[in-house]
Amino acid sequence: MPDLPAGPPTPPIPLASLLAREELGLRRIAGPVHADLLWVHTSEMADPYPYLLGGELLLSAGVLLTDPDRYVARLVEAGAAALGFGVRPVHETVPRALVEACERHGLPLIEVPPGTPFAAIARAVWRLMSEARHRELRRVTRAQQALATAAARPDPVPAVLRQLAAQLGGRAALLTADGEELHAAGSRPAPEVREALRRLAKVVTPGEPPSPAPPASTPPGPASPASAPPAPAPPARTAPAPAAPAPASATDTFGEAQLSAYALGGGQGLVLALATPRRGTGDHTVAGIAVVLLSLLAAPHQGADAAGRSAALVRMLLGATSQEVTPLLGGEGPWTVVHARRTDGATAGPLTAGALGASLGSALVDAGKGGDAVRILLTGTAPPAPQPGWTLGASAPVPVGDLDAADIRAARALGHAEATRTPLEIGSPASGLAALIPPDRAAAHARALLAPLTAPLADTLRCWLSLHGNWDRTAVALSVHRNTVRQRVGRCAELLDMDLNDMDVRTELWFALRRT
Repeated sequence: MPDLPAGPPTPPIPLASLLAREELGLRRIAGPVHADLLWVHTSEMADPYPYLLGGELLLSAGVLLTDPDRYVARLVEAGAAALGFGVRPVHETVPRALVEACERHGLPLIEVPPGTPFAAIARAVWRLMSEARHRELRRVTRAQQALATAAARPDPVPAVLRQLAAQLGGRAALLTADGEELHAAGSRPAPEVREALRRLAKVVTPGEPPSPAPPASTPPGPASPASAPPAPAPPARTAPAPAAPAPASATDTFGEAQLSAYALGGGQGLVLALATPRRGTGDHTVAGIAVVLLSLLAAPHQGADAAGRSAALVRMLLGATSQEVTPLLGGEGPWTVVHARRTDGATAGPLTAGALGASLGSALVDAGKGGDAVRILLTGTAPPAPQPGWTLGASAPVPVGDLDAADIRAARALGHAEATRTPLEIGSPASGLAALIPPDRAAAHARALLAPLTAPLADTLRCWLSLHGNWDRTAVALSVHRNTVRQRVGRCAELLDMDLNDMDVRTELWFALRRT
């Protein structure tokens, strides 16, 4: 994970901002209009080149100015941003040769009037830089708060990308090491820009060292085996040189697009790729904050050891029972099954489902397919907490041997929660009077009573009874039209030859349906 800068670097100061300070009386008399100032330096040397870092506003009175053209050429070579020339007492006016040299070499030339000390110019530049830095710090702080808020949403990964794209005014995408786009937000760039981003993403992901080429074989000659010289021994293979470590970030340009790529932490092989119209001073810091958040959101939860989960899977594939592998999954139980679906109806991807699992304290997450519910296994007796943006259905804690029944109860609880628009519903096992009947006798009676019903009809009847015969809520829970519910319930009444308006009938059916 790239190191997060302590703060954005100080933004450069536009030359126009300095010229706008009327109390200084500065005037541009040659060279380009636009220039960015990084600092101020004063020198009366004939050639200050060795003492310049680049980006300076160099202030001079021309004490040793003898060859204006060479002087300006050396300043441009050193990367100076502009030249401020003070008139009097050495020169009454700015030398014409200096003006022409600055125009020729493209260096902004500023006339400093006699009443303006160089120290006043330096103080004005530092003040402008301080103001710019404070503005940039405020911008970065606002961006950090917005990204942190996005990370707390039900869809944290897409939300962080959307916020990052809005903060930087461009495109933000989460890519795999192969350049596959998992999530993206912001303006869609041209195909060639996206391809350039994919290439840049591969720069920050570790690659494999090239395989050594196989030794070339010598084609057989016409000589007989007896007269042929022995074949030369193949050259010894040398171990390939280890691949150089990939950088944590990389930048590039494509036309006017500014491209950036950042490797996410945790060895996940994921890359944050950015395409923006400009690259601001604090953009790297803002991107670094997003990288930290995305690394945490995309990383697998550490509550259960990954090696233990892998071992559990292998043992189950090789014939071990659930009871035997349960200790490898991070707990002895009891276990709670949770079914979850986005409240807004959107499909939850693997990263979003993983983030929900992390919020609930589990890495045992099944994101499902399409519109299927996300399924999560929790250990312990504490009930799950409602999650903003999600509708949850949970089973009561059960031993590992009862997970099948708990999965069914969690699915029913989710349907009931969606129908009643409650954030969390917990399906409980039989209790009260129903618990007094031996389970085997209750199950046998339920199978005999409900034998005429197919699975869809039984599910519809169960949901309809759980919602007190409400047609609309049952339709919502089953994701079907209310007329379909009416037809199915009517068909149930016909097949069972029962009056479903009779409370005794409903009670007996509910008792039976609870045991299937």
